[in-house]
Order: sequence, then C-alpha cells, then structure tokens
Amino acid sequence: MALDVPRFRRGNGQSSSTEDPPAQTTQDPSFALPESGGTLARPEPVTGAPQRPEPEEPSTVGIGPYRLALRRLRRNKTAIFFAGLFVLIVVVCLLAPVYSKDIAKIAPNSTNVTGTVNGHNVVSTSGVPIGPQFGAHYFFGADEEGRDLAVRLLYGGRTSLLIGGVATVIILLFGTLVGLLAGYFRGIIDAILRPIMELIWSFPPVILGVAVGTALALGGIGPIKGNSVFIPALIIGVIYIPYLGKPIRGETLRLREMDFVDAARVQGMSPRRIMFSEILPNTMSTIIVFAPIMLANAILLEAYLSFLGAGVQPPNASWGTLISDGINYLDTTPTFALIPGAMLVLTVLSINVFGDGVRDALDPRAQVKIQT
Repeated sequence: MALDVPRFRRGNGQSSSTEDPPAQTTQDPSFALPESGGTLARPEPVTGAPQRPEPEEPSTVGIGPYRLALRRLRRNKTAIFFAGLFVLIVVVCLLAPVYSKDIAKIAPNSTNVTGTVNGHNVVSTSGVPIGPQFGAHYFFGADEEGRDLAVRLLYGGRTSLLIGGVATVIILLFGTLVGLLAGYFRGIIDAILRPIMELIWSFPPVILGVAVGTALALGGIGPIKGNSVFIPALIIGVIYIPYLGKPIRGETLRLREMDFVDAARVQGMSPRRIMFSEILPNTMSTIIVFAPIMLANAILLEAYLSFLGAGVQPPNASWGTLISDGINYLDTTPTFALIPGAMLVLTVLSINVFGDGVRDALDPRAQVKIQT
C-alpha cells in the first residue's frame, strides 16, 4: 500500500498535501537548480562560448632589494648607454700595446723629431708638431718630441684608469673600515679618527694633493720611487677617505641602535662580528652608490695633479700630462690638448651618469614597476 508523502515548498516553510503544478519557465542552460536540498548548484560554463583567461597578478614574492635595483637599472637606458661607453673606453685603452706594436709600430716613449709622415715633417723646424693624419701612423698627430699622440693617448688612459682604480680601492677599504670603527665603538676611537677625517676634509683636494704630491715626487715612500704611478694613487686614496668614511660613520651610528644589533649583542656576538655581519651588509647600498663617484673624482684629481706636475711624472703619460703638454700648442695644433681633454670628459661623464643611475636604482622610494 503506497503512502502519500506531503511535499514541502522551498523557501516559504509551508507544507501542502497536493503537488504543485509544474511552472512553465525558460531556464538558462548554464544554470541548473539542484535536484534535492536547499542550495543552488554551481553554474556550469557554456561549452559554446570561449573562456577568456584572467590576467595573472605580478608576483613580488622573493625579490630582494639588489635584484629589484638591477631591474630598475636595466630600465634606465641612459645609464646603460654610458656604462657601455665607459667599458668601451677601458677596453680600447687596454688594447694600447696591440695598437702600438701591430698598427702604429712605435713605442709610446719613442721620439721621432726628424722623421716624416705622408711627406710632412713630424715636427717642423719651428718646433710645431704635426696634426692628425688619420692613418696607421700618427693617427692623432704627434707631440713636441715626435711621439705618436694616439699611442700615448691610449697608454695615458691606461695610467689614468689604473690610478683611479687603485685609489678607489683604497677609498672603499679604508673609508669603510674607519667609518665602521668610529661609528660603532664611539668613545676614544671616534675621538681619534673623526678629527683626522675632519682635518683632511678641511683642505681642498687639489691643494692638498699638489702639496703632498710634490713632496713625495722627490723622494718617494720607502721602496716606492717618486716617479711611480702608485704615488698619486696613494695620495688620492688618502685624500678621499673622509668623503666615504663620514657617511659610513653616520650610517653606523644609526644602525648600532637598531633592534637587530641589540639582539646580536644579547646572543653574545663579538663587536667584530656585529660590525661585519650585521652592520656592514646594511651599509652596502651607500658604498655601492659612492664607488662610481669616488672613481670619477679620483680620475679627475689625477688629471689635475698631473697637469700641475704633482702627479704622473715624465716620461710616463696620462691624460693630465698630455693636456699639460698640448696647452702650449692651442694656436697651432689644438688637437694636441683637445683630444686628451675629450677622452677625460667622456670617461668622467660616463662614470657620473652611470653612478646617478645606480643611485636612483637603489632608492627605495623610486616609483617604478617591478614586473618584467
């Protein structure tokens, strides 16, 4: 015997003993009511319509500050261009021995006062050197002693870049060390190091460099002779140590009061380990920004000192000495001084523009997109 079970309407909570007549409705094929229960079934996609994929959100998880800075730097086309220009200048100067031996076929210090090139005297009877020939020999002309200016230009670039590089290494090493020691220990160590930096800082770099360079050019320093290129590199490095040491000292004074440094002290870390494993990594952005600035200033100061006779000593060539030699021939052979000056300007300009790009890339407040 079959029993009539009353059916309940969904949604109004009232019962009825009779079945409701089926409603005549038009149902969307993509939407179906459930056969039982009180919840709606999940809509199924229409097979005939193509589904457009949703765009993925750019993920920033796991991007470190230096990787993010590299992305910013790669978008700075101006900085990348001038960085490539500086690399090109460095590579060309490093190939100076190849050019001297295989193309110009003359050493950088070989004189040729009585020689001729293309039917012209290398040095005229009145002592005026020949101008640019734009050939294998004397491409940029000659100097007053008949030496190939193009060869000496490349060798002079090697000297200027070497002095600037060595001086920059000295600045970064000792400037960072002095700043860390003075800022972390404070007290008597800061009382000794800070006045020394202030004393060096108080003198203009050119005046101090000329005074010290002239004195050391006569007798040298211990085993280093006075005509060595390491004398001006050492002088420039010492002069610019406070220019990095003072900012590092200020950063260290701020960082030593941070909570992570206090936690390291509580864990029993030694001061040396705290300085080099906790504080130093947090000052790397400052060091990286100052590195190209110090390199450009070191190359420029070397040119100043060599121009005034307190830097690179003859017969060695540098861009400063070439400008000094050619300044007397601006009326007759202006390229003698203008070409080394242009090389110096391009080198310093490329380093400074690239340094500005590095500073902007490391700025955490820079508003740039991080997706690739």
